[in-house]
Amino acid sequence: MTINLGDQYDVILDAREDRCPMPLLKTKMALSKMTEGECLCVKTCDVGSLKDIPQYVALVGLSLLSTCEDSDVYTFVIKKS
Repeated sequence: MTINLGDQYDVILDAREDRCPMPLLKTKMALSKMTEGECLCVKTCDVGSLKDIPQYVALVGLSLLSTCEDSDVYTFVIKKS
């Protein structure tokens, strides 16, 4: 599923240099500081994030608006709701 948000995010988390479990932990930390309705864009190169981040988002009841892969960079757009 892809939703064009016009590249307008409230928070952008660049975790491309991090390895498991840091992308997920940094995602959790970023979300904890955000308010309801804000969007977080996470960029990571860790293949484990393809499983970890969507599972976490579903577990805590947030909205995963978009997931994409481009040249080994995985991008997730999460709406805090």
